[in-house]
Amino acid sequence: MEIVQGVLYGFQVALQPINLLYCFVGVLIGTLVGVLPGLGPAAAIALLLPSTFSASPVSAVIMLAGIYYGAMYGGSTTSILVNIPGEAASVVTCLDGHAMARQGRAGAALGIAAFGSFIAGTLSVVLLTFLAPFLARVTLSFGPPEYFALMVLGLTLLTYFARESMVKALMMAAVGLLCGVVGQDTISGRLRFSFGIRTLEDGLGLVPVIMGLFGISEVLLNLETRDQDRGIFAAPTTGLLPTREDWRRSALPILRGSALGFGLGILPGAGAIIASFASYAVEKRASREPERFGHGAIEGVAGPESANNAAAGGAFIPLLTLGIPANAVMAILLGALMIHGLQPGPLLVTQAPDVFWGIITSMYIGNAMLLVLNLPLIPMWARLLRVPYALLFPFVLLFCLIGAYSVGNNVGDGVVMWVFGIVGYLMKKFDYEGAPLILAMVIGPMMEEALRQSLILSTGSFAVFVTRPISAGFILASALLVLLPLITRRRPSAT
Repeated sequence: MEIVQGVLYGFQVALQPINLLYCFVGVLIGTLVGVLPGLGPAAAIALLLPSTFSASPVSAVIMLAGIYYGAMYGGSTTSILVNIPGEAASVVTCLDGHAMARQGRAGAALGIAAFGSFIAGTLSVVLLTFLAPFLARVTLSFGPPEYFALMVLGLTLLTYFARESMVKALMMAAVGLLCGVVGQDTISGRLRFSFGIRTLEDGLGLVPVIMGLFGISEVLLNLETRDQDRGIFAAPTTGLLPTREDWRRSALPILRGSALGFGLGILPGAGAIIASFASYAVEKRASREPERFGHGAIEGVAGPESANNAAAGGAFIPLLTLGIPANAVMAILLGALMIHGLQPGPLLVTQAPDVFWGIITSMYIGNAMLLVLNLPLIPMWARLLRVPYALLFPFVLLFCLIGAYSVGNNVGDGVVMWVFGIVGYLMKKFDYEGAPLILAMVIGPMMEEALRQSLILSTGSFAVFVTRPISAGFILASALLVLLPLITRRRPSAT
């Protein structure tokens, strides 16, 4: 009954005209971000975060969340028509989606991607509606030791599921923790790692760092490659509705992808990319005709597209109930909530119910908007893909500069953005991921505070982390995740 009342209250908030407008703008921009290769939701949210400072917290987060799950929808368009993933989670869609386009079935591929995304997105929000309040109540029993151990587990999971080397991910997490402690110590008031630079006395700004790592670095990376003529298939205006046979083949993959994506989306670091790859592997294994995959199997589009959209919904659970971001985008949303004076976690549902329930219910509305938007706008997105990147990147740089400066009207933030832009460029050249750095930078100060509070409670004894059952469980799980790659690596050499 309490959940029903919360949902009804959430719809009252989400259906306010101003929030409907922000939701529409968010999903529209998100779809555009998904269509444009190379930008990504993290960079787009970082660019647009300063524009939400004058809005109410619930309107701001509704728009930013819409950009995130809207990008999951849009990424399939370029994967199918151009064989270039507009968003990293749509990489797998290229395999069968583009093959269907070559066979003249681009309409069916785009249609099943849109419907599968809608079904998975809606199912994930239903699960989010019922699970989030329950987890919020459970985590009320958490103290500082449990929060510290949970944050350690979150960082460990992110590095464990890293696409590249786990050692590199751990290194980036360490750099992120170092970036998080720059500035004034909240307890002693001393300045740390500021080196006499006034801009660093207030700490490294989250927005300039994110825009540098994700926005500027993408521009620098794309400038290396020359514009090549891309073979874009004519965007279909008919045949977008899947046939009965298409639905027969896609129904179970959509449901399996939704369940798998939601489960993996909850885990810090797993996210939509791993969910889409896992869904494709599951569908290929479950199929009676696995040889069709890679040659235009509609199941290879329906499953991964459903999985990445369900993962987007699942990622909101640890953010809203624990205050732990599951990926880089959630880390930016965590920063956005904190900028608006809110602390995500178990108390959010009682301290700011309009934000908690408004975000959840707005996702129902946003998913419906995306379904209506995506099908008729497909021809327009295809034409937009023909714009040369040389005309796009100056606008990206302009938005980055305006966004970094507008946060604190400080030229130093622009310098920080360019420094991290160059760092991000070098990281991508040498296969280092930015997500562990951002996540560690966001939760680093909270980890430090929880650690110091725990040691104050235990009069300086580190045993407090292993004598409390929940905290000990999290620490043990973190240790196993760190040691597991070493164990599996040594096992073949021993035989």
